[in-house]
Amino acid sequence: MKFVEFMTSSLGRLLRIVAGAAIIWLALTFLTAPWSIVVAVAGLVPIAAGLFNFCFLGPLFHADFWGRPKSVRG
Repeated sequence: MKFVEFMTSSLGRLLRIVAGAAIIWLALTFLTAPWSIVVAVAGLVPIAAGLFNFCFLGPLFHADFWGRPKSVRG
């Protein structure tokens, strides 16, 4: 759960945006077409996740897609 809390924090969001930008830069610098385009487009996913504050790994850590804890029904 700490991981999801970190990823939804301001620092975690910034980290995702920077990681996405780095993936795009690396893809366009070191790969050749068509792989450079495929990897660069994939780099947009962490940028979008950081900008819109969602976490694909949240459900794996018992949190929802937006990083909030899931409610336990009793």
